[in-house]
Amino acid sequence: MEMINTIGRRKAAVARIYLTQGTGVVTINGKTLTEYFPQSHIQHKVLDPFSTVEIDSKIYDIKVNVDGGGYKGQAEAIRMAIARALVKLNEDFRKALKDQKFLMRDARVVERKKYGKPKARKSFQFSKR
Repeated sequence: MEMINTIGRRKAAVARIYLTQGTGVVTINGKTLTEYFPQSHIQHKVLDPFSTVEIDSKIYDIKVNVDGGGYKGQAEAIRMAIARALVKLNEDFRKALKDQKFLMRDARVVERKKYGKPKARKSFQFSKR
């Protein structure tokens, strides 16, 4: 099997992954998965595409370069990239991953602050007199 590379995005996070045949090592920005994401629920979120298509994640090595956003956005960007790589690997996985919405780009981002207001939509307290 050759190297498969894909991109996943969420909020301001962009994840580039390289999937190869291997022993199940997940490296994110030079760190292991447990070092980079100490919370177990975030680790499960990253590896959800493998459990959805019911294949063992131990047969693939994943090298990830992720940039921007917070840890939740980065985890979901990595999840999207892994799902796209699995679809490149086997087109039959597409329906199961699409049903879980792992292939859908979640484009919700923070709304920009407007002038004359303290935040995007919040207004200062109104005073009649």
